[in-house]
Amino acid sequence: MPDVYLLDYVRTPRAKGSARGSLHHLSPVDLIVLLQRALVGRTGLDPSAVGDVLVGSASQVDEQGANLARTATLLAGWGHGVPGGTLNRFCASGVDAVAQTAARIRAGDLELAVAGGVESVSRVPMFSDRGPLWSDPETVRRIGSIHMGVAADLNATMDGLRREELDAYAVETHAKAAAAWDRGDNAGSVVPVPRADGTSFERDELIRPGTTAESLAGLAPAFEELGASGQDEIALAAHPEAGKIAHLHTVGTSPALADGAALLLLGTEEQAGRFGLRPRARVLAAATAAVDPVIMLTAGQDAVEKVIAKAGLRPADIDVFEFAEAFSALCLRFRRDLSAGPDRLNPGGGTIAMGHAFGATGAILVGGCAAELERRGGRYGVAAVSGAAGLGVAVLIERVDA
Repeated sequence: MPDVYLLDYVRTPRAKGSARGSLHHLSPVDLIVLLQRALVGRTGLDPSAVGDVLVGSASQVDEQGANLARTATLLAGWGHGVPGGTLNRFCASGVDAVAQTAARIRAGDLELAVAGGVESVSRVPMFSDRGPLWSDPETVRRIGSIHMGVAADLNATMDGLRREELDAYAVETHAKAAAAWDRGDNAGSVVPVPRADGTSFERDELIRPGTTAESLAGLAPAFEELGASGQDEIALAAHPEAGKIAHLHTVGTSPALADGAALLLLGTEEQAGRFGLRPRARVLAAATAAVDPVIMLTAGQDAVEKVIAKAGLRPADIDVFEFAEAFSALCLRFRRDLSAGPDRLNPGGGTIAMGHAFGATGAILVGGCAAELERRGGRYGVAAVSGAAGLGVAVLIERVDA
């Protein structure tokens, strides 16, 4: 089986997921087209050589519906012969697009492909697909489908975490994100995007460098009312051992909603040579995991543990963990269980600070993991995301020439 290499990675800056955000004037298809053209400009790639374009998106309705990957590929001028497809594994869609594309290359089905993700929360709001998991009361009752924030508070309660610990993690991730941007860590991958007013949008705009424990302490719990509306009852029916859910997460310790997109160029060593590209990382393995849909948010960590074991490695062998910050509590558990301190877990900040563009987040994490391995001279990195209904996906990469 051929090795699979990450050959290039581009993303947009992440914008506020609202009408005030700097990407609101662009459709999800616009964002993918922009990145496809950037890939060609950076690499000299002949688009006709691309065997497929697979894009993850969590809300595939309206402007994110009708197979936006195929639509974007046609609009980008890549020719009628380049296929395109979309997939939905909720927040893990982008990382799963990378995992599935790498598997197809490894199997010989493809030699060169593009994988990534996109989400425009400002134009296609969360839950707007009105799927039964969100909107059908009987499905919600039978599955125990609670809001992610209530699940985060359930996890925090069961782990005995304190509000001050959650806030401290958020302060840390904002500080790391601001420092990474100030160092220029993202310059090699972020593609500037024209704003509606003609200025250039070049930096993730949700980061708050001045975030302090004092500023976060004044925020009210974000999910207490949802819990009281019946969701705590559903959660405790599944996990009576929690006793009473302590609603500790606020908007400050939750992932900020964002618009954004990312694409990765994946291929064999032969294809890299054909276009004069230097392989940046080898995609070694991937793993999916599923857990109780009420506890929900632990599946990403389970996928990490599975993919590390599959490769015959230990958590101590991993130089960089890029783990989607699905609320502070899950990051603190990850850090505890895998002995992953601040220098290895999201060293350049995470989605609490820079924003969570659902379908795009996983692709951003894989590309960012490769870039961080290059900066520090590390060997192994893992990118992972937990998604709704108890799903998780992780991808293990190895820096080339490590």
